[in-house]
Parts: sequence; C-alpha cells; structure tokens
Amino acid sequence: MFTIYYAVLFILSFFLTVIYVFQWHKHFDVNLTAIFILIPVANLSFCFMYGATDAEAAVSGLKTIYLGGCFLPWLTTMCAAGLCGINVSRPVRVGSFILTAAMYFGVLSIGHNTLFYRTYEWVKIDGSWTLIKQYGPLHGVFYVLLGLYMVADLAIIVYTYFRKKQASRRLLVLLLIPALTTIIGYYLNHLLNRAGFETVPLTYLLAQMVYLFIARRITLHDVSDMVIESMVQSGDTGFVSIDFKDHYLGSNSTARSILPQLSEVAVDASILHYEGLRDNIVSWIDRFRENNDESRTLYPCGDRIYSITLGYMYDGRKRRGYQIFLQDDTVDQKYIRLLDKYNSELQQDVAAKTESIVRMHDNLIMGMATMVESRDNSTGGHIRRTSEGVRILIDEMRKDKKLKLSDEFCKDIIKAAPMHDLGKIAVDDAILRKPGRYTPEEFDKMKAHAPEGARIVHEILKNTDDLTFHLIAENVAHYHHERVDGSGYPDGLKGDEIPLEARIMAIADVYDALVSKRVYKEKFSFEDADKIMMDGMGKQFDKKLEKYYVAARPRLEAFYSSEAGESS
Repeated sequence: MFTIYYAVLFILSFFLTVIYVFQWHKHFDVNLTAIFILIPVANLSFCFMYGATDAEAAVSGLKTIYLGGCFLPWLTTMCAAGLCGINVSRPVRVGSFILTAAMYFGVLSIGHNTLFYRTYEWVKIDGSWTLIKQYGPLHGVFYVLLGLYMVADLAIIVYTYFRKKQASRRLLVLLLIPALTTIIGYYLNHLLNRAGFETVPLTYLLAQMVYLFIARRITLHDVSDMVIESMVQSGDTGFVSIDFKDHYLGSNSTARSILPQLSEVAVDASILHYEGLRDNIVSWIDRFRENNDESRTLYPCGDRIYSITLGYMYDGRKRRGYQIFLQDDTVDQKYIRLLDKYNSELQQDVAAKTESIVRMHDNLIMGMATMVESRDNSTGGHIRRTSEGVRILIDEMRKDKKLKLSDEFCKDIIKAAPMHDLGKIAVDDAILRKPGRYTPEEFDKMKAHAPEGARIVHEILKNTDDLTFHLIAENVAHYHHERVDGSGYPDGLKGDEIPLEARIMAIADVYDALVSKRVYKEKFSFEDADKIMMDGMGKQFDKKLEKYYVAARPRLEAFYSSEAGESS
C-alpha cells in the first residue's frame, strides 16, 4: 500500500517537472530549476527505500533521500532571495553551500561511524520491513540547519514585503508556502510516521506545485525580460552582441536585415576583419568606449532611419561585452526634421520681422532727432557726425581687451548717440534758434534739454524689451554735458559717477562742436581743437579715455576732412 503511495508521489512530481521543462525560460532562476530536478529524485528514493528487501538497500535509498533533505532547504532559501531581488554575497552563498555539503557528507558516513546514526536495524513490524534508527549528534545539527534556513526564508520574505514596493505581494505569499511546508514536513514526519508512512515527499509535492505556479508568474513580473522578449518577438528591434575582444556573438534576423553584412560574419569571428562593419558597428563601439556610457546615434539606411543604442551586456552582475539595439525610427526622425525645418523657418521669419520693426524703430528715432536738429540753425549735421565720432571712439576702445566691452554695449551706445539732444525739442525757438551766444538766463534754460531729453527717451523706450539699450540711451541724453571735475550739468556728477556711455558721448559731442562751424563762431583747426580736447582731459573729460581719443584722432580728422570736402 505504502509502496503505491510513494510511487504515485514520484509520478506526480516527475509530471510537474515535465510541465516545468515545457514552460522553462532562460531567465528562470537556476535554483528554481535545481528544485524541480531534485524533488523527483528525492521522491524516487522513497520508493527505493521502502521497497528495499534488506538493510543495505534501505540505507542506500535513505542516503539519496537526504540529498533532497540537505540541499532542498538551501535551494529554497537561495531561490527566495533571487525572486525577492536580495543580493546574497558570494562568501555567504559559498559558505552556506559548503556547510550544507558537509552535512550531506555526514549522511554518507552512515554505516561507517556513529555521527549521524548511532545504530540502525532492519526489522519487521506488522508484516512490513522498516529501518529503525537511533540518531547521532550530527542529526541534531541537521535539524538546526533546517531551522536556520526556515528563519532565513521568513526574514527574506518579510523584509521584501515591507521594504520593496516593486515586489509582487502575491508571489511573496506564495513563497511562504514551500518554505514552510518543506521544512515543517521534516518535523511533522516524526509525529505522523507510522509503519513506513512519510509526510516529507507529500510536502515536497505541494511545494513543487506552488513553485510551478510561481514559475508561471515570475515571467510577467520580470518587466525588463518581458519587454526584451516582446521586442524580439515583434521583430521591430534588432539585437547584436559583441564581446570585449570584438568577437561577434550573434544577432537576430531583424538586425541582419538592417545590416546584411552580419550574415557573412561567423560567430566568434572578430568584427575588425570585416570591412563592411567598420563604418557602423566598429565605429559605434569605439564611440561607446570613448564615452564610457550608454551611446545613442542615428543610422540612415536606404529610405529608413534607425535609432542605435549601445549598452553593456551583462551575465548576472558581470559585464561580458556590448549589446547593440537597432530600432526603426524613421517616422519620428522625419517628424523631428520637419519640426526643425518649421522652427528654423519660423525663427527666420520672426528674425526678419523683428529686424524690420527694429529698423522702423531706429528710423523713427533718427527722424525725431533730425526734426529737433532742424529747429537749431547752428548744429546742422551734428547728429550724424557725433554718431560717427562715437563709432570711431568705440572701435579704438574695443581693441583694448582689458576693458572687456560687450558687443551689446558697443552696439547700444552707437545706436543711442543720435538721441543725445532729443531734449532740445522742449527748448523755446527763440533760444534754440538764437544766432549768437546765450545770456546766462538763456543758457540756464538751454541746460534743461539734458533732463528733458532723458524724460523723452524714457517715454519712447519704456515698453521696449531691451532694457540695456533703454538705460544707455537715457544716460547718454541725461549726462552727456556732465564734467569729470563736477562742474557740468544738470546734476554736477564727478568722475565715475558719470556713466561710461555719457563720458564717451561728451568727447564726440565737444569735438564736433570745436571742428564744426556755428553761427556764433568759426570752426577750429584740428590742431587747436586737439589742444583744447587734451587740456580738458581730467577736467572736462575722463582722463582714462584720453588714450582712446588720441588713437581715434587720425580717423576723426579724416572723417571731418571728408565732410568738409563734401560740403564745399
């Protein structure tokens, strides 16, 4: 009767292993596979032991039974750690395996010493032969080892349950079943063992059923493997594997259709020997080695565009080579290129319209400045000439790298120069158009053009986005009559209190007044004008700007000479 019981358990466990083989996946945990191999062996050993006709045959079967008894708890613990994503260090894994193996060697010593069994006797009880054993000290250690593995299983599962949110709660509960039933079965066996009836093979079978269900579920929970497998099956993604010595390890059909040269490459051959791979795979790997990180690139092939991704190929935690992924990205890339073209055209269109608006804005300012100038009989062409004078001075200043003038500042002060006398629009015609020198009272009224010009510039530019230009233009209008010794107007500023743009404007403004004819004076010669300018350095003008004025003087004289030639 009991022989049939053990035979049925063996047949069922073998059948479950066959089912596991049919659903086996290369990503299954190796410990799980070992469990499915060892359980039928252990259950078959029960058939041999209880079908034995003498003590020696029974002991041989018993030793095979303990093969499962010793190693299944260890495999169960390692499997639980693997499925829970717990990294068991190599010393712990190897050390626990050696301890388990040592225990099994103790089992193999049965009949040779009294460490595991003190004695055993082949007796007939109620018509059935059975093996009566007296346990030795090593058998107690065996139960302690089983208890330790049980505690380790529970600790792994409980830790994962509370600390790892990405672990499947259902799988964790299922893992408890084989961990508990297999080990508890050993302890219950002493209470239920009657005339050769063993509960251990039954608990093995129950554990195997649960593990079979776990095996079906873990492929769904291993997202990375599932995604890769789906990509392989769909045929949309190509894969190429290369080891660290540039040996070709293999590829799928999709990769070979994208890179037909791969069909000519023998597995384990060096890709460096194939000319057709140098402009693609070899160059991709070289770039990846230089970056030492994941590398992405695009590979045009015919009318298709492929996205190429390189990463390391892992065997467990160990890097073994390079994995190349090739995916058709034609639709997205064409869309991106179309979008880039549209953005480029839009930027060009916006730039053109912005340039047109800026030009219109500049023309409006120049028109206002010219209108103001037309009211003044004494300063015809002053705006244009002072603007050129500022440009010449700025050109010399830009040659001095120590000044670190920004391109924006240089452009803005040249652009702001025509606005420096806008305030004259508020000066009475009787004063502005007076053909002689001003009285002190008239000059006081004339001075008001500086702050009034700043107010007008502020109103004109208050809604502009270019705040830098706004400030420079306002400063030029407001402070171009200030003197570094503090005797200027309207605020009597000294030295660096006067903004740089206003100090530059003052030099161009006064120089033009000196070398140009006015209703109240003739123009000065270049030599006389230069003497006055140099005498004013450090008093009227910024001494630090003297060297730039000196450097600019030849160009200034050339410009004003050409102006005189044109007007004659």
